[in-house]
Amino acid sequence: MTSGYYAPAVSPEMALAPAGWQSLLVAFKTEATRGATGWCIEPHDLVLAKAAAGRSKDFRFLHAAMRARIVDPRILLERLPTLPADQEVVELIRARICALGSELGFDCKALEP
Repeated sequence: MTSGYYAPAVSPEMALAPAGWQSLLVAFKTEATRGATGWCIEPHDLVLAKAAAGRSKDFRFLHAAMRARIVDPRILLERLPTLPADQEVVELIRARICALGSELGFDCKALEP
């Protein structure tokens, strides 16, 4: 590690992300990558994958991404049903998104059918 930053690689088999996440990968290439391209998971899919892990640090990540407006709660809720996780986990994530979303002025009930 020469740049003071470490980004671990994750194989596709390890990702517990919403369906179709592979088609939304974001290319990252700068002069610092010396011609190499890093493929990064799209922010909404990353936040949901981390939330599915269920660790407190992952929920802090979810909250920070929402507060910073890096992710849109509507998109998180649209993709959430495609997360390959137990329904109990999905509902916990939904509750967290809606709780923080309400603090930020987002109304989850407006999205209900």
